[in-house]
Amino acid sequence: MDVISQLQEQVNTIASIAFNTFGTLQRDAPSVRLSANYPEPPPNAAEDASSFAEQPKLMSAALVKAAKQFDALVAGIPLPEGGEEAQLKRISELQAENDAVGQELQKQLEAAGNCPINEHWQRRN
Repeated sequence: MDVISQLQEQVNTIASIAFNTFGTLQRDAPSVRLSANYPEPPPNAAEDASSFAEQPKLMSAALVKAAKQFDALVAGIPLPEGGEEAQLKRISELQAENDAVGQELQKQLEAAGNCPINEHWQRRN
């Protein structure tokens, strides 16, 4: 698997852990009375309260571990040869190539617009 795919997979893992962490905290958090106008919320079961205290620690550890793995993958990306100057040169080469292909495409489109079949079709409609 290439580095970019590994990075994408690790980003997905981090997102999944964060999503599950927020969902679990919302689901298992002790109820809180929002206002005196509302009745007292029902108490949580004793076993739930004890496990809830440990869940944020475990989930935080999993998130930190995934972030460290992501950092290790980023650190393992090889630096481009030739430095910034070579990158800028390659970008300008690719831009010139893109411009040439765009001009060729424009010529072909104009030629297709002037073909006899196209003119016949336009007169029919």
